[in-house]
Amino acid sequence: QVRLVESGGGLVQPGGSLRLSCAASGFTFSSYYMGWFRQGPGKEREFVAGISRSAYTYNADSVKGRFTISRDNAKNTVYLQMNSLKPEDTAVYYCAAKFDNYGHYLSRYEYDYWGQGTQVTVSS
Repeated sequence: QVRLVESGGGLVQPGGSLRLSCAASGFTFSSYYMGWFRQGPGKEREFVAGISRSAYTYNADSVKGRFTISRDNAKNTVYLQMNSLKPEDTAVYYCAAKFDNYGHYLSRYEYDYWGQGTQVTVSS
């Protein structure tokens, strides 16, 4: 059974940091492209960052220089380090997995598996 379980969300002040984790099971993690998406109140779910099976990364313009995606294939886990957080980063953050055919996958419709999401709130 495929599972993606996010953790690490919470309430943080503007300018603060959080590290999200996503633990995967039930599929060959090392063969999959892993993405982080987010969905703010009243907004569409949007791509945040992705990492290929070869650890090539791609970030949305809105988070470049602030967020870093990484993966640990030995632990079947993908991470999202979020620094310099802004109120507009407030959203439910989801991790997702897509079998990697050596591309970058920015559309949510391309992904095979999804986690349940973790809430990130940036507020003073």
